[in-house]
Amino acid sequence: MNTQASKEAFAEASELIPGGVNSPVRAFKSVGGTPLFIDHGEAGYLVDIDNNKYVDYVQSWGPLIFGHRDESIEKAVIEAVKHGLSFGAPTLAETELAHEVVGLFDSIDKIRFVSSGTEAVMSAIRLARGFTGKDDIVKFDGCYHGHSDSLLVQAGSGLATFGNPSSPGVPADFTKHTLLATYNDLESVKKCFADSSDIACIIIEPIAGNMGLVPADKDFLTGLRTLCDEHGALLIFDEVMSGFRATLHGAESITGTTPDMLTLGKVIGGGMPVGAFGARKEIMAQLSPDGPVYQAGTLSGNPVAMAAGLAALKKLKANSKIFNILNDRAVRLVTGMQDAARKHGITMQVDTRGTMFGFFFNENKVSNFAESAGSDHALFAKFHARMLEEGFYFACSQYETGFVSTATTDEMVEETIKACDKILGELV
Repeated sequence: MNTQASKEAFAEASELIPGGVNSPVRAFKSVGGTPLFIDHGEAGYLVDIDNNKYVDYVQSWGPLIFGHRDESIEKAVIEAVKHGLSFGAPTLAETELAHEVVGLFDSIDKIRFVSSGTEAVMSAIRLARGFTGKDDIVKFDGCYHGHSDSLLVQAGSGLATFGNPSSPGVPADFTKHTLLATYNDLESVKKCFADSSDIACIIIEPIAGNMGLVPADKDFLTGLRTLCDEHGALLIFDEVMSGFRATLHGAESITGTTPDMLTLGKVIGGGMPVGAFGARKEIMAQLSPDGPVYQAGTLSGNPVAMAAGLAALKKLKANSKIFNILNDRAVRLVTGMQDAARKHGITMQVDTRGTMFGFFFNENKVSNFAESAGSDHALFAKFHARMLEEGFYFACSQYETGFVSTATTDEMVEETIKACDKILGELV
């Protein structure tokens, strides 16, 4: 496979852009090699600037549930662009998309659109603090909620600890109010509440997608709900990744736990940059201009992004059975990969939620970040590189989730399993 044009493009980009990329995971640091520069997408495929074609299991890290260049979304975007790219003023599309989103979740009455998942989470946490009058937050090791200062923390010793900055440039004073707990370990969360009587909220990915795909146990989420109720804290579900990817009505519809607040992104922009956060009326009433908690964004509710999101959600609502169809496809994919691994004496752990899938080269089931980190990352890097050579584009990190779309065909799945069988046979 010739990737010379991508290598040259990366070298040039590295002279002008830190690391040659505008988001660190794209740099292929954890898998080695040179990132591929993409020319265009075609339904379930990516085509790079060397004209290599790949079955795409990244789907722009989740938004493209209907694949690349879906006709209805593309048409909606083009029509919106004809009216203007941005106005800095309200449009009907914002209210229409708000109706669509709020109508699909029992937990939220109102929603505000922003321009990224990071912004959505940052704003939701500020609102939770303003509503409760408390300062501390609980997050989980391995859950990623964007790169705002208070969430860039690393674990210390013990079951739970006040977080230390995990990035230069983040003052310790900014993270001293962030407590870390272990995913799927309720005792570690109880310790956080024992350590602090000033906890405003717990934020969690109910279907974690940033340590690989690791869903939260139902009993664990029930326990979080109980702790929040007992201590006057809010429970925030971060579904920037899993929202409209796992199910049409969110994790609350399949876990039995209702959050107080919700953050969304990706699919609700149909591939355009977008984020959102929502809650019940009394919480959202604290948000400016109605209340004292300030949040703003010049390009929030961008009309082109709203048009793309509307087209995506309307299509999803009209075809809600696709979640079952795509989950069957995802199950067939990872089960086939697991069988191929077993054939060659390799243990692979797999899971799916709706259109999301994950796999680990690990002897044991993965239920938290420490267990995910114990996977065979060297084998993953070799597997990733060889699958690329065979024409299959997986996320370039063991800690990321894979996605199927309506453009991912049964034939693509079977081709992927065959390639996996071949490559794992060569790697043992």
